[in-house]
Amino acid sequence: MTENTTPSPDAIKAWARLMRVSRQLVESAEDALKRGGLPSLDWYDVLHELAEAGEGGLRPFQLIERTLFAQYNISRLLARLEADRLVEKLPVADDGRGQTIRITAKGLEMRRRMWAVYGRSIAELVGAKLRADELNALSALLGRLRHPPAGD
Repeated sequence: MTENTTPSPDAIKAWARLMRVSRQLVESAEDALKRGGLPSLDWYDVLHELAEAGEGGLRPFQLIERTLFAQYNISRLLARLEADRLVEKLPVADDGRGQTIRITAKGLEMRRRMWAVYGRSIAELVGAKLRADELNALSALLGRLRHPPAGD
């Protein structure tokens, strides 16, 4: 890797295409959820992370780290999810002000319903357009762009 601060024309073209395609794919998935009368991908992301965490749930700061939402956004979203009884807030025994967020049975069902639409979108928008070897290559290339680098 070079320390050059001026992007090459190829880097600019790749960046522009990555941003454009990424936005289009997310918008298409969001539209599919909306047509299905379901909440946005933000909801799915939080419900997914909480479901993966299991019975122990997650602290709000852990959700922020895993979803990359800003603190004020996650607070609002959690309030909406709690109002719809999709998550519950539990006190942390050794931290008087701390809370653990845990997905409820209703939240698990919402996640399942959302995944039926979201998963189909992924299959149609990406899986049906690229061969397995192309999907693996794309995943590997995108993984190299991650900051900080992490294993998936």
